[in-house]
Amino acid sequence: MTSPADLRRPSQRPSRRPAWAGRNYSLLTAAAFVTNLGSHGALVAAAFAVLETGGDGGDVGLVAASRTLPLVLFLLIGGAVADRLPRHRVMVAANALNCVSQAAFAVLVLSGEARLWHMMLLTALGGTGQAFFSPAAEGMLLSSVKGDEASRAFAVFRMAMQGASVGGAALGGAMVAAIGPGWVLAADAAAFAIAGAMRAFLDVRDVPERTPGGGMLADLREGWREFAGRPWLWAVVVQFSLANAVVAAADAVYGPLVARDHLGGAAPWGLALGFFGAGTVAGALLMTRWKPRRLLLAGTLCVFPLALPSAALAVPVPVTVLCAVMFVTGVTLEVFGVSWMTALHQEIPEDKLSRVAAYDWFGSVALVPLATALAGPAETAFGRTSALWGCATLIVVVTAAVLCVPDVRNLRRRTKQVTAGGPIDSADAESPVRGLG
Repeated sequence: MTSPADLRRPSQRPSRRPAWAGRNYSLLTAAAFVTNLGSHGALVAAAFAVLETGGDGGDVGLVAASRTLPLVLFLLIGGAVADRLPRHRVMVAANALNCVSQAAFAVLVLSGEARLWHMMLLTALGGTGQAFFSPAAEGMLLSSVKGDEASRAFAVFRMAMQGASVGGAALGGAMVAAIGPGWVLAADAAAFAIAGAMRAFLDVRDVPERTPGGGMLADLREGWREFAGRPWLWAVVVQFSLANAVVAAADAVYGPLVARDHLGGAAPWGLALGFFGAGTVAGALLMTRWKPRRLLLAGTLCVFPLALPSAALAVPVPVTVLCAVMFVTGVTLEVFGVSWMTALHQEIPEDKLSRVAAYDWFGSVALVPLATALAGPAETAFGRTSALWGCATLIVVVTAAVLCVPDVRNLRRRTKQVTAGGPIDSADAESPVRGLG
């Protein structure tokens, strides 16, 4: 017979969270939602802040480049630091830097004292913070999930991130129109403060202690060996280094021009981007249920549709067709994103996660500034239509090339994460992957 005292015990209450959604994972997901919501609104606000001070499109580009340059320069160092120091402290420090830089940006805009060099400097500080934050955050997230439900956890995390991105951009645009860019930047600073406070409460007692390394350069060399020694890893990073570059050129340069000349202006282009964001949310939702056995084969096959938006802009297709294309692209790209995170989680030792993530991030963004800078000259030399078809063709070619790498085709889902110096347990004992780990 159950006593009244037994009914009052908290331990008898079932948890509302899934077993895979532990405390650290929940904190990281909630904090990422908050910062993504603020940051995507701030991207809109920063552009309008430049324009309100009398700047033009070139000045907006300079401010955007000011964020990208330190991100590229400091990413590898950020990865080494995150594998050397407690990752949650690196994340909190980076959030503090972003909070201060955005707060200063907001004050200058609200006071009417913002100058172009002010905005470039403060945006560069934000990019520096992001360079240290991203590898630490990815390493912390990957190490916060255990067992065979990792892909579901990553799918839910990415769904929250993508939802915040879509909502943040829409909310930011509305707030800029209603109250001005300065207050949106101030809200982003507050979001960084809230997220940093949440990340300060991460429980790191179960995280293995870092063994002292031989210095920063030695750590970077060790991370490079981990990266270069895995063909599936560097092949996919090279693929996305090129693919991200041409997609950035198509989205940032050619897309708005096609929208202006053939689709009716900025509103249809914004609608198409909104459908892409909705597609990424739907793709993440799909991946909470689907667990492809051959992770990277399924993921890489889903990269081919990334060529469709460039091809659609080259035609150009009607707005309704473009929105459908963008939605499908968003869905398939999330299939790759979740599969990629799952592969890193199961194959990379915990103590090297941030350094590998840094090389991944570096490869993903390194060519973007060059591609966007060359987009205009390429249009002049070859014509906009030819340039867009070139973007689509390059994506198809590099994706097909990656499928020629045996480890990309054969990497299978595992039940346990790789530990430093430990054995690898395969979920498919009949078909182990050779040459990995």
